[in-house]
Amino acid sequence: MNTLDRARAHLKAHPLALDAALATGVLICMVAGSFVDPHGKDGVTWGLRTPDAPSIALMAVGAGALVFRRRVPRTVLAVAGTLSVIESVTGDPRAPVAMSAVVALYTVASTTDRHTAWRLGLLTMTLLTGVAMLAGPLPWYAQENLAIFAWTGMAATAGDAIRSRRAFVDAIQERAERAERTREEEARRRVAEERLRIARDLHDVVAHHIALVNVQAGVAAHVMDKRPDQAKEALAHVREASRSALNELRATVGLLRQSGDPEAPTEPAPGLHRLDELVGTFRSAGLQVEVARADQGTTLPAAVDLAAYRVIQEALTNVQKHAGNQAKAEVSVVRVGPQVEITVLDDGRHDDQAPPSGGGHGLLGMRERVTALRGTLTTGPRYGGGFRVHAILPVKTRTAATGEPGETV
Repeated sequence: MNTLDRARAHLKAHPLALDAALATGVLICMVAGSFVDPHGKDGVTWGLRTPDAPSIALMAVGAGALVFRRRVPRTVLAVAGTLSVIESVTGDPRAPVAMSAVVALYTVASTTDRHTAWRLGLLTMTLLTGVAMLAGPLPWYAQENLAIFAWTGMAATAGDAIRSRRAFVDAIQERAERAERTREEEARRRVAEERLRIARDLHDVVAHHIALVNVQAGVAAHVMDKRPDQAKEALAHVREASRSALNELRATVGLLRQSGDPEAPTEPAPGLHRLDELVGTFRSAGLQVEVARADQGTTLPAAVDLAAYRVIQEALTNVQKHAGNQAKAEVSVVRVGPQVEITVLDDGRHDDQAPPSGGGHGLLGMRERVTALRGTLTTGPRYGGGFRVHAILPVKTRTAATGEPGETV
């Protein structure tokens, strides 16, 4: 960034300083112009006129009002116009106080709408020119009076042109930004639609192969004792269908993966058999956790086992995050008929701070996991302090429970 750019950025950051500098320049021009006599013997002559004290005071007040031209432009225009009228009536020789009114009119025209700019411009032009022609000490046709008419008209026109150009540039920038956002949204929408289409294709293909595996496995189980050759053939079909399903799944999931996604894990999915290990990590972090289990001998489907593990993990994470390490947590896993119940309790915070407001996506994720398995999740504060998470999961999934050939997902 060069010196000019730095100076321009500094002036934009300090508009009051820029207006003060402008007001100083206008004051210098007005004072210098008050010494010029355009009707001298040799044309424009310097030093034949000398402004009196009232004229200098009018020029100083008019220039000082320009410092606030951005904050209250209409008020500054009214003040500058009034001073110009007073100077036109009383000044002899007259000082060019109308210059401050010209700058104020330009500011109003550049910061308001076109209707207001032209209305105030015509009013200012008519008032200043009319007073100068009718009540001023010079003849009505004097060039000073015509100059007031010309300068006020040019100020209103220039201000309106600057405002129109600024609005045009802003409109172009907004249109470009909107077009960019629209392109990005359209791209994301198309990607989402394509991923949804691929997911549907994946469901159709995998469901077909799994249904075929189910049928062939049922045939093999039925003829295993009486016709082992036919059972071997059915098992071969099962193997081929499962291989095709895995290939289709691997290819489609590869398409669904985005750049930067982590690689697929190679270790088995966690379950309740790793509950002690999970609890140990929280205990090592300082959280007091007690575990009670009454589900001995219960074998859970992989999806249910993973969901139970994730519910406990997320619940204990929330305890540590919101209740602190001084809290105590209780975890219970109980088999109740065809269901397993997961309960995580804590006794609340042990400091004087209020729990943080709002929440993340932890509870929502737990609810989605449990609901997908046709279970129920209940969460909420406990009486007397603390929080309770209670999940009820089916011991058997729908497919495992029915075991009917031909059933698809």
